[in-house]
Amino acid sequence: MTETTQMRTAPPGAGGAPRSPEYRLAMDALRGLRQDLFHDAFAYRPLPPMATDGPLTRRLPGRLRSHAARLPQALVVAAALVALFGGSVAVGSIDGPPALLSGLLCAIPVLATLVRPVGAFWLSMAATPVVGAVDGSFTEWPWTPGAFICHLTVLVIVAIRTRPRAAAWMWVLTAVYAFLVETLLGDGGYHTSAPMLLLSALALLAVAVRHVRREARQEVTAQRTVTEHERSRRTLLEERTTIARELHDVVAHHMSVVAIQAEAAPYRVENPPEELERAFATIRENAVAALTELRRVLGVVRAEDYEAPDAPQPTLADLDALLGNVRDAGLTVEKTVTGAVRELPPGVELSAYRIVQEALSNTLRHAPGATARVEVSHVLGGLGLRVVNGPVPEPSLVKPSPGAGHGITGMRERVAMLDGAMTAGPTAEGGYEVTVFLPVTADPVEGAA
Repeated sequence: MTETTQMRTAPPGAGGAPRSPEYRLAMDALRGLRQDLFHDAFAYRPLPPMATDGPLTRRLPGRLRSHAARLPQALVVAAALVALFGGSVAVGSIDGPPALLSGLLCAIPVLATLVRPVGAFWLSMAATPVVGAVDGSFTEWPWTPGAFICHLTVLVIVAIRTRPRAAAWMWVLTAVYAFLVETLLGDGGYHTSAPMLLLSALALLAVAVRHVRREARQEVTAQRTVTEHERSRRTLLEERTTIARELHDVVAHHMSVVAIQAEAAPYRVENPPEELERAFATIRENAVAALTELRRVLGVVRAEDYEAPDAPQPTLADLDALLGNVRDAGLTVEKTVTGAVRELPPGVELSAYRIVQEALSNTLRHAPGATARVEVSHVLGGLGLRVVNGPVPEPSLVKPSPGAGHGITGMRERVAMLDGAMTAGPTAEGGYEVTVFLPVTADPVEGAA
């Protein structure tokens, strides 16, 4: 059985034929018009309260500030009263109920902007010819004074509450309405179209500029937030890299010592047993294998221009030299050591030294002229650190330098790496305090002894 495939060519402009750029532009514009002014035009969207954190409102008393949040609603009601008054004034010979009806027709669309902004625009468009017919003078068409105030107010309020594209469509429809009235009913006496189009264009342009400035300000604020987050994240990663490098240097040094001692140990004993030689050889092989694996895993964090330090990594025994350096820099600091001083794991010693170093550096930067105290507590199960500084004296010749809190981030990262705990915050006296606990697991061999 033979299957025949037939190919059909779609005529130009049909089916999936490509459209011209002008056609696509027109269809996009119509979709925007339908989305902005027709889709859910009378949806319930109440006007939200005004934010009270501005430069002026934040200085108001508490009760007055809460009332200030309703200022937009109050302004809309005031504009509705103005439209009511403008629509009630007898332009021709009408008075009484017709004038009141004309005023209500002008005020209702303005009030509708409080809950249904897009629907208020259509109410204003519908009320314009009705108000003109009720007035009956036909001296100021298509917008009588009340309808003029109503429509211009509605355009501005709806433009503020929607996007600039919706404001442009409202102005276009207003211009189309004015053109049709002038064309169909114009006899030389209808002269309110030009003022309406000019004033509304200027007002909507000002609102659009306000929208653009607000969006730009929000984007800048969001970008600053993202930048600060990325800066903190980069600082955290850099601190982790530094910690990994230091651990690599410390652990690699000790593993190298173990390998060398295991290789040299059999030669220190005359006629060592074969089992002892095999044991030391196994120790050396494991140490070399661990050292190779350590360099393979942690070596990737080294920068290309990073060089391992020639001197050993600092420990708590070097705190006196550190305190001497900060005293030379002008910081009055004292140290207190409590508990039985004992040798700690190299990672704990190094992290403790770096934490004290960073805390004292923060004191020099952020609290110049203040005194500091370093407390080192050797307690059961770990090591306690407390670095506290007093308030900045008044007057101070040196101003504190602002910081982004990245030093605290690095300290927390070191503490978290060792499963420790840390608190940092201001003291009741006006200073700042950093408290750290680094757990230290007891050596099982030492405990057995």
